[in-house]
Amino acid sequence: MHPARRPKLSLLRICEMNAGFFGLQFSFGLQQANMSPIYRTLGASEASLPLLWLAGPATGLLVQPLIGAMSDRTRSRMGRRTSYFLIGAVLCSLCLLAMPHSPALWAAAALLWLLDAGNNVTMEPYRAYIADRLSPEQQATGFLTQSAFTGLAQTLAYLAPSLLAFMIDRELLGPNGIPVIVRAAFTIGAVLSVSTIVWSILRVPELPLAPQEHAAIAGKSFRPRALLREVVQALNEMPRPMRRMIPAMLCQWYAMFVYWQYITEAIARSLFDTASPATPAYRAATLAAQELGALYNTVAFLGALALIPLVRRLGARKVHVACLAASGLAMLLIPAAPSIAVLAFLMLGVGLGWAGMMANPYVMLAEAIPHDRVGVYMGIFNILIVIPMLIETLTVPLLYNPLLASDPRAALILAGIFMLAGAGATWFVGPSRLPHEGTRERYSDAPLPPRDSNC
Repeated sequence: MHPARRPKLSLLRICEMNAGFFGLQFSFGLQQANMSPIYRTLGASEASLPLLWLAGPATGLLVQPLIGAMSDRTRSRMGRRTSYFLIGAVLCSLCLLAMPHSPALWAAAALLWLLDAGNNVTMEPYRAYIADRLSPEQQATGFLTQSAFTGLAQTLAYLAPSLLAFMIDRELLGPNGIPVIVRAAFTIGAVLSVSTIVWSILRVPELPLAPQEHAAIAGKSFRPRALLREVVQALNEMPRPMRRMIPAMLCQWYAMFVYWQYITEAIARSLFDTASPATPAYRAATLAAQELGALYNTVAFLGALALIPLVRRLGARKVHVACLAASGLAMLLIPAAPSIAVLAFLMLGVGLGWAGMMANPYVMLAEAIPHDRVGVYMGIFNILIVIPMLIETLTVPLLYNPLLASDPRAALILAGIFMLAGAGATWFVGPSRLPHEGTRERYSDAPLPPRDSNC
């Protein structure tokens, strides 16, 4: 269906279509909050943590562009994207159930590869589904609502072990040393992964393809060589605004990956005076880091809603610069924070940065890419996320001893520097003239049109 003829949806329907993203992001939140402590409990060193997080960027680099291209060419009775949601959600659920029962470090690392593969099968078709289903005037609302659901889901994922500690002894450990409250949190994530996807599919199904869209898809091959050729061609024809975002994406995602990997270790050193994962103090530091993570995700949830009118008034680029700058300054100050209360205040900056990262780049991207290649370009755009993560996983282990003095607090300072560099790089992207669908022009720094009363 042509974008101009897509029916406008109420805000409630936009929220319902993003319910599946809630389950997906709950899974990501569990990873961010728990994988480093799980790895450390199973015997990993601090310096090796980035390499053990390699699964996410590696599977994203391999899976998302190809899945995006496949979903662009799919004509099943359920729609172009729906089957990918379901397959990915089932795989995620199975891996979430198994992860906290890992008997050894290698098993946890292998399960993370499978878990991230499932997440990546779901992720870009889901983003393409938002672009498919909403008219151009509602896409900013759709992606910012998605960002809000990310904040809400990850808030609850980070808080889950602490909330479960009211019912289960936090010192009760499984045979592998992983707390039982973590096992219970992963079980909740497994249930949400499937149930929320099914809710979205039933409440806001995909729009039927127009006859000309059916004909266009029918003429495209589904063979692997054709899919790879499509990805390569799309890379060569990448819209100029998308190319100009590459340095900013490199800096901000490098910074965020460092933050996730080392925030627990940094807090354990600075406020709990421990580096040993076998101690009660380390487990207390883990819960404190998770509660702070819940706080910054709450800020992201509320901030994403507040950003909707700001983006419409000021443009996505300027708002994103401010968000990244606030996050970078907060990360620089975290190692010197003398108390949990000060760290809680700094989470305001981290949360604003996270809200911007999960929405603003997609607002700019959706305006620039052709409608018939949304899936493949959403997948390619993920390359701009996973390559910085790959670079981080390969460089930080080399830098950890000589440059960072084997101190996770120095890693947080490095993250802050990269986040501020991302803000500067976003500013120098400049106001981008973004042609939309060949019939109208939109600007990433121009105010968005007035919001329809039915949105």
